[in-house]
Parts: sequence; C-alpha cells; structure tokens
Amino acid sequence: MKKWTYSGKTKYIKAPGGRYRYPESEIKRLLEEQISKGKVAVYAGVSSTVLKEGLEGQEQRLIEYARSKGYQD
Repeated sequence: MKKWTYSGKTKYIKAPGGRYRYPESEIKRLLEEQISKGKVAVYAGVSSTVLKEGLEGQEQRLIEYARSKGYQD
C-alpha cells in the first residue's frame, strides 16, 4: 500500500497521527484490479510488540489461503 500511496496510485487521508487511511472504495477498486490479474496482497499485523510472535504464523496462514484460492502472493 505504501508503494501505491507514494506513487499516487491510491487515494488516501493522512490522519493526525501520521497514519494513512484508505476509503473502502479504494480498497475494493485495488482488489478488483489485482484479482483480475490473479494477484492478491495479504496484510498481517499485531497491535503491540507483545503479540509480535504470532505475526509470522498469521502471515503464513494468509499466504497459504491465498495460494489455495489460486492467487499469487
């Protein structure tokens, strides 16, 4: 998302804390564009460093799911 944001490919709102917020319509548009190409992006995240151990497992499960549906990661 950052690459697309910085290149101007996506619409976004920059929140006061410096985070980027994306309209639902933008997410849907990008997903439709990527699905038609057979590609999909996965996002894994945790809310604190205490939970960081679960991040790799979460990422792997998302990648396996995408591959099981026939998408490239």
